[in-house]
Amino acid sequence: MYTIIDGKKISTQIKDELKQEVALLTEQGNRPNLAVIQVGNDSASSVYVNNKAKACEYIGIGSEVFRLDRDISQEGLIDLIDELNARNDIDGILVQLPLPDHIDEKSIINAISLDKDVDCFHPANVGKLVSGEGIFKPCTPAGIIQLLKRNNITIDSKRCVIIGRSTIVGKPMMNLMLDENATVTICHSHTKDLEKITSTADILIVAIGKPKYITANYVKEGAVVIDVGIHRMENKKLCGDVDFEGVKDKCTAITPVPGGVGPMTIAMLMKNCVESRKSRLT
Repeated sequence: MYTIIDGKKISTQIKDELKQEVALLTEQGNRPNLAVIQVGNDSASSVYVNNKAKACEYIGIGSEVFRLDRDISQEGLIDLIDELNARNDIDGILVQLPLPDHIDEKSIINAISLDKDVDCFHPANVGKLVSGEGIFKPCTPAGIIQLLKRNNITIDSKRCVIIGRSTIVGKPMMNLMLDENATVTICHSHTKDLEKITSTADILIVAIGKPKYITANYVKEGAVVIDVGIHRMENKKLCGDVDFEGVKDKCTAITPVPGGVGPMTIAMLMKNCVESRKSRLT
């Protein structure tokens, strides 16, 4: 019998823990504050931005949302980031991606101060993650670690296979799993015998970007399956990269879509913002 890993429940636990921490910081005059920048009015981006603002309100973190015209120049956006970098009351800066084609995402990420890069996208913070020195952890991979730990799923000594090598999920996920003493294999579009490799995984983490791509043939009996993907099908329903119905009975535990990994990403963003404020007090 499989267990459904409830990301909504665990993210609420984390947010409630942060709420207590933020209340104490606020009493001491050290309320954390997050600045979120949205360029253009893409509907999906607006949903994400609004969800982050709601999470801030729930926890007690201050938030400022800057909604900019889609036609803003790259220089204009960097000017705003520079202003926020200089503000002592701002602890985290997040630029909602994707950006319009005329703006170079790497330049924007690099413009954010290292100690306010709560997404942990800046190359220097990525380097600190690899060396184990940074105060921030990438939100989605860090959320997955929490999903596993808070469901009492052993990571130490387990074989973990990650499908996907993005800088947002796959690569940092590898580092965090190594930190937890897992034996890690990372697969991608050029991997041969993918099914054979994934079938060895005690923990299978899927971030391949293809709806319902992973079927039961890819999954080891008794594995834990973490589905990072999210897609809207023609019938308007959401699904992940894993064929949930076809895979679930082969698992000991599995994340649903929606309600699995997704809620954890925002919870860990909030945690990074709080950690940023705390780091300024030392």
